[in-house]
Amino acid sequence: MNTTVKNFRPLTKISDLQIEENLAKTSIHRGMFKKLMPLIYPIRYLILALIIVEILQVMSIFIRPWAVKYILDSGFQQVAGKLILQQPVLLTALAILALSWICRFSLAGLSKYLSGRAALRVINDLRRTLFQHIQSLNIGYFDRTKAGRIISRADRDVDTLEPVLIQGPPELLSAMLRCGLASILLWHIYPPFFWCLFAILPILFGMTAIFKKSSQKHWGRVAEERSRFTAHLVETVNGAKIIQQLNYTETNQRRYRDLLKDFNNSIIYGSKRTSWFAPFTGLLSTIATAGFIVIGSYAYSKGVISIGQFAESIFYVFLFLAPLQELTDLFERYANGAACAQRIFLLLDTQSTIQDQTNAVKLDQLNGHIRFQAVNFAYTSKPVLQNFNLDIEAGKVVAIVGPTGHGKSTIVQLLTRFYEPQQGGIFLDRYPLQDIHLASLRQHVSIVLQDNVLFSGSILDNLRLVQSKASDQQLIQAIEDLGADEILQQLPQGYFTEVGTLGKNLSHGQRQLVCLVRAYLANPKILILDEATSAIDIYTEQKIQYALRRLCQNRTCIVIAHRLSTIREADKIVVIENGTVVEQGSHEQLLQQQTAYYQLYQSYLHNWLQ
Repeated sequence: MNTTVKNFRPLTKISDLQIEENLAKTSIHRGMFKKLMPLIYPIRYLILALIIVEILQVMSIFIRPWAVKYILDSGFQQVAGKLILQQPVLLTALAILALSWICRFSLAGLSKYLSGRAALRVINDLRRTLFQHIQSLNIGYFDRTKAGRIISRADRDVDTLEPVLIQGPPELLSAMLRCGLASILLWHIYPPFFWCLFAILPILFGMTAIFKKSSQKHWGRVAEERSRFTAHLVETVNGAKIIQQLNYTETNQRRYRDLLKDFNNSIIYGSKRTSWFAPFTGLLSTIATAGFIVIGSYAYSKGVISIGQFAESIFYVFLFLAPLQELTDLFERYANGAACAQRIFLLLDTQSTIQDQTNAVKLDQLNGHIRFQAVNFAYTSKPVLQNFNLDIEAGKVVAIVGPTGHGKSTIVQLLTRFYEPQQGGIFLDRYPLQDIHLASLRQHVSIVLQDNVLFSGSILDNLRLVQSKASDQQLIQAIEDLGADEILQQLPQGYFTEVGTLGKNLSHGQRQLVCLVRAYLANPKILILDEATSAIDIYTEQKIQYALRRLCQNRTCIVIAHRLSTIREADKIVVIENGTVVEQGSHEQLLQQQTAYYQLYQSYLHNWLQ
């Protein structure tokens, strides 16, 4: 039997970078100069000191050619047809050379110290700014962006930016000073020397512009490939159990190997495209040096310059040409840093879609009345909630039931303003949700979800997240109030047990108890619970049920219900199908109607009896 699929249209896959550009609402390919300058402004005095040190270093370097000239032109005196060495001249010149080297080493050490201090300040400030910005982004950004790519921005890309911001400008200044001062001195000694070197500059500048463009494109590709395998590595670490359980390790290893191969190929390809620049500058330097020797030899033979001036000029020529050889490294670092900076600022330019209004209200008191009014919401193009209306009285326990994927969890996301509806309004008491200050809203609304999240540290450390100044005894008292002490005390170090990353050292039930105590300490007026207890023993479940009853006292509670006991005991049950409320009422009322809730309840009852 042949089947046809109508209106099938293949979707074009959007790359991770395109997703980030869409979220930032800007292109990654932008000039970075204006973006980078504010990072340097706070350390402008350190940069100024660094520039002065570089100028002094260059001056110490240019003393040496003069000392050589002084020895050759003034250190020998012809007496009776013989050249006699003038020791005072030699000793003076040697003292000057020794002093120049001492200054050179001392200034180099000072330059490293200043650049190190400047680098620490800039990079630490940038890391703090990135961290603060990442925390402020709305949940939708993290849903669509791979964690590894974010980590790559805040870690490797920031490290790569440091040489550009701190070491690059002084080194470029030093190169320019050496070229400029050498040119002036060569002009002063013999103008044809200057013109011989100046002739190669237009060619050099033209080739440098081509190299810079090609190199920046190459390093942008390298940075993108690095982000891809970093993202894959983070996903592997987070999903290690599932990967091993599914025997996916070999396939996952091949995938990682392919990503590394793409990364290596991008480096090799870029090297092929940019490797010509260093030999090219070397060729230009050789041509310029050969021209200088020819011109200098002719000038010396005609008596236009002295032997000391010829020797001095040779040093100046090398001081002029050496920075040209350094340009390859300077521009490679600049291109690499600029490519990483584009990615960093793409993240920084991404603004949270959930923002406080200028006149946002900070609520000191809240009764806990909740109202959804004609709410429409979709994560993508497919609607999740459609004309959703729900009224929850203050202080009531409302159980929300319905098939998986029909909008139950989305209600939680909207009520906490992790997302905002496309149409309609949500109200707490008499206030529209968007008019309430975010920090104030989340102070009054606590969530305990099925996927409980704990942070590295002890149990007491995790409880102290909501009451930072609470004593150990106060935290322990809260644990006892909810009846969680019997289970948590049995841990190896009791309440001081390290929970591990994301609470991996605790069982699911133990993590849920800790999260319930944490919500109890927050003392919210509105409590949202996803009370699923799969893979939890009966004793732990009983403790959790007791804790839930205590938590729900004197506050508005929304429970995404999975237990029969919770469903029956709720003040109101709301049945959701296809993003719409189809039934609501008490347990007895809805059973009598024998429609949607009756069928769901029979299904729950059947599964529970099994």
